[in-house]
Amino acid sequence: MVPNSLKRYAWLSIFTALATILLKGAAWRLTGSVGLLSDAIESFVNLAGALMALAMLSLAATPADDDHAHGHSKAEYFSSAFEGFLILLAAISIAYTAIGRFMDPQPLEDVDVGLIVSVVASILNLWTARVLLGVGRSHNSITLEADAHHLLTDVWTSVGVILGVGLVWFTGWLWLDPAIALLVAVNIVWTGWQLMSRSASGLMDVSVPVETLDAINAVLDTYRAKGIDFHALRTRQAGARAFATVHVLVPGAWTVQQGHDCLEKIETDLRSAVPYMHVTTHLEPREDPASLLDESLDRS
Repeated sequence: MVPNSLKRYAWLSIFTALATILLKGAAWRLTGSVGLLSDAIESFVNLAGALMALAMLSLAATPADDDHAHGHSKAEYFSSAFEGFLILLAAISIAYTAIGRFMDPQPLEDVDVGLIVSVVASILNLWTARVLLGVGRSHNSITLEADAHHLLTDVWTSVGVILGVGLVWFTGWLWLDPAIALLVAVNIVWTGWQLMSRSASGLMDVSVPVETLDAINAVLDTYRAKGIDFHALRTRQAGARAFATVHVLVPGAWTVQQGHDCLEKIETDLRSAVPYMHVTTHLEPREDPASLLDESLDRS
């Protein structure tokens, strides 16, 4: 289950998006730059994404119930997929506006003030992105990570736009303004595609990341050294949670109590290594050939 405390970071993203919409909108109105307009449009996407993130974090924090025994953590993938989709729509809108400006170039006005306002908005986005990224990684929240990466993309987009508009102002080359907007569109298409691909992988029960799998195997290796073996290891990532199942092979002469105690210790050690993981174990006698019939289940 996703902690309710994470929702306050979604609210931070919402307030940041509203502030940057006002700031970047003002920069566009002051200058008339289609490059700055494209930057402002992306802030509307940030707002929509942040609102979706709040809704999905609220759902993901809902406890497991009779219809959702594994909880609601996968709801986070819908948020990141939605944000990726919005990014693609924003790119189309930006490209359409830029092509129109190519055909009808317009001089820029009050560029100095407009750029200062845009710089302030970018600094605000950068600070928020760093906060969200740190919290998202520490709590394994794809929603906050997706929001953070989107904001970081917005920051680099803004840097490019600011430099480009400054060049237009300095050189008088009006074609640079729509050219910059088109580059912004291409850049955010890539970000949107990455977010949607990652979300699709999560909904398809992708295995845990390599570093998590290494942590699992490190624990299992300590027990292999004691003569206990394992197979049929399967893992999956579901939003902020991970799930692992593994078959444990112990001496057939052990009592039920001995086997149970061993499994409890293994599960505890695995959860200590990966705190956000739910572990399910299955006990089998090591000497019985039938125990190896399910080796085809080995997945990681």
